[in-house]
Amino acid sequence: MRTKIHKTIANPMAFKKQLLDWSQQFREVVFMDSNDYPQEFSSFDALLAVDAFTLIQTDYHNAFEDLKQYLQTTKDWLFGYLSYDLKNDSENLQSNNFDGLAFPDLFFFQPKKLFLLRGNQLTIQYLSLCDDEVETDFDAITNRVSVDFSECESITVQSRISKEKYIEKVNALLEHLHRGDVYEANFCMEFYAENTTINPLEKFKRLNTISQTPFAVFFKNNKQFLLSATPERYLRKEGENLISQPIKGTAKRFSGPKEDEESKEKLASDPKERAENIMITDLVRNDLSRTAQKGTVKVHELCGIYSFQQVHQMISTITSKLDSKYSLVDVLKLTFPMGSMTGAPKISVMKIIDELEETKRGLYSGAIGYFSPNGDFDFNVVIRSILYNQEKKYVSFSVGSAITSLSNPEQEYEECLLKAKAMHEVLR
Repeated sequence: MRTKIHKTIANPMAFKKQLLDWSQQFREVVFMDSNDYPQEFSSFDALLAVDAFTLIQTDYHNAFEDLKQYLQTTKDWLFGYLSYDLKNDSENLQSNNFDGLAFPDLFFFQPKKLFLLRGNQLTIQYLSLCDDEVETDFDAITNRVSVDFSECESITVQSRISKEKYIEKVNALLEHLHRGDVYEANFCMEFYAENTTINPLEKFKRLNTISQTPFAVFFKNNKQFLLSATPERYLRKEGENLISQPIKGTAKRFSGPKEDEESKEKLASDPKERAENIMITDLVRNDLSRTAQKGTVKVHELCGIYSFQQVHQMISTITSKLDSKYSLVDVLKLTFPMGSMTGAPKISVMKIIDELEETKRGLYSGAIGYFSPNGDFDFNVVIRSILYNQEKKYVSFSVGSAITSLSNPEQEYEECLLKAKAMHEVLR
């Protein structure tokens, strides 16, 4: 059972910073921030879950079934992630690529302490075993002075794949595309730093400040961290409604309003970018139809253009109504990994990209989010994110782009560098 307490917050923006700073004392942390980005589908402006009462962490073997049982046992709020490599549980796939991060394939925890912020209204939910700590904790949070970080040492970031190697690999993908083996492939590459120590909180604050995306996350599992400024939603369940919002199509932001508007208009009308987006929209429609009530899969918005601090993005929104014979975990298993991070057709393309990529994706291009006790959930797509294993002193971020038969390898490489810009800036 949870004790619920409601508070009115005078300065929500300052409170979010205090909340995040206060959370650092705990072993398990999920902090989510919408950065006040205008959204049609949203429940909270920010939330914080800390301090595991129970948790599950496992490799991909039988992971979805384990998660289903965990959900049924707890019947409570759960926060955590699904790594990309859970594809190996839902399909007959594998990955033998290098993994410098060594995160579990699946991790969820039931928090003792939970804060949910909407506007200036805060709901605090504590498990009854610690509800006598609510007022003490609230005072500690609101009296906290937020710390500004001084400039840190620059980190030498290396690319796992050179530009020449990248072009060679994209050309190999183009051969598959021209043969008709696949129609679109999301090909990714890793940037990394070894023997490196960073302050995860400082790096997240910098990344979030320069990106301000609607699905930003600070995640901590002991010495494993995710610092995410992702703009993309994977899947949301609201009652019987499912909402997926794949991103395909990226354009540069400019400081001059005229140039910036031209970049946006060019993206909106670009035939290659539109073809990429429509292909993945079709894939998501097909994925959602596997658990949908008949005739309920709809394209709510096709190829909408949304602007973020770093880039313009093309986003489509697909909705369906869930058939009650399917569980929450069935929905995730039958739609995961998200089509925007694989390409089409899904299974064929996952095999090919796994052969060409040189790093195991792990949490990158997986999803992080929560389940609520009433059976709803919301998960983002882990892109534009820094991953850090404090114990191994290994820092990593990956970027990718959609390769189609119209792709120019040089331009795809430039698109990857554009997507990597914010992470490079934060680490350097």
